[in-house]
Amino acid sequence: MKLRSMAAAIFVAIAWPALAQPIDGRGGRFEDDLISNMEGRWSVTRQIRGTTVHNELNASWALAHQFLQVHMKDTQVPARYEALVLIGYVYSSQEYVAHWTDSFGAKFSAVGRGKRTGNMIEFRFEYPDGPFFNTFTWDPLSKTWQLRMESQASDGKRSLFAVDTLQRL
Repeated sequence: MKLRSMAAAIFVAIAWPALAQPIDGRGGRFEDDLISNMEGRWSVTRQIRGTTVHNELNASWALAHQFLQVHMKDTQVPARYEALVLIGYVYSSQEYVAHWTDSFGAKFSAVGRGKRTGNMIEFRFEYPDGPFFNTFTWDPLSKTWQLRMESQASDGKRSLFAVDTLQRL
């Protein structure tokens, strides 16, 4: 009897960490101490090609808490830009995924993948004319986000496209 109890205790000690790991797919839940900071309403100031534009951003959990749904919209009436983005996480490959759709249409919709480094995730989106990077950086002191968007030429050189600064409303 003691041997059976000891074997059961060893099994639980070995198996428990594996059972407690987050899972991909149905029944899984995307819990993230970085991305969860984006939940809520934000004012967005975008610096793009020498001009400043303003957007609003609303982010909330969607699809059984598998994704953070980000809805960004230009404050102009009518809006000149609008985007719906779903940000999730693939536990098996330890990478973030961003499904980016916007008012430029289906031709330019894309899936970006990225790894976390500290308070930053660099998403890489593949396009026919080269990769596009959108780097999300959280500043815990000011409680703001910065989204830095860059294209990359065939020689590897990056060019700044835009920078978004998010401040909570």
